[in-house]
Amino acid sequence: MDDDSGQEEYIRRVLEAYRKTPGTMGTVRRPDRALVLQLYQRGVSVSVIENAFVLAATRRQMRAADAPPLGTIRSLAYFLPVIEEVLGLRVSPDYFQYLRHKLERAVPIR
Repeated sequence: MDDDSGQEEYIRRVLEAYRKTPGTMGTVRRPDRALVLQLYQRGVSVSVIENAFVLAATRRQMRAADAPPLGTIRSLAYFLPVIEEVLGLRVSPDYFQYLRHKLERAVPIR
């Protein structure tokens, strides 16, 4: 696989995961594509980004029942702080599998 096809696959995978993340609009805008390219250039793995999506979505879903509703996520940039957090975490991949399971039970998948 050459660099261009690797980059295209990376972008496709990240944007697909973003679209499917609960709480997002489900659409991709030009700035989102530009941000994914920056993440690719930084060498941030797809799994780190997907884990950040899961962590943020789970946190949003597992709030107190009487908490005011949160707005729809309209930009992939919303996840940047969580991506940075996941980059610094030293937890088992099993933790993110656990979160995925919890999230799937709480929110129907798109």
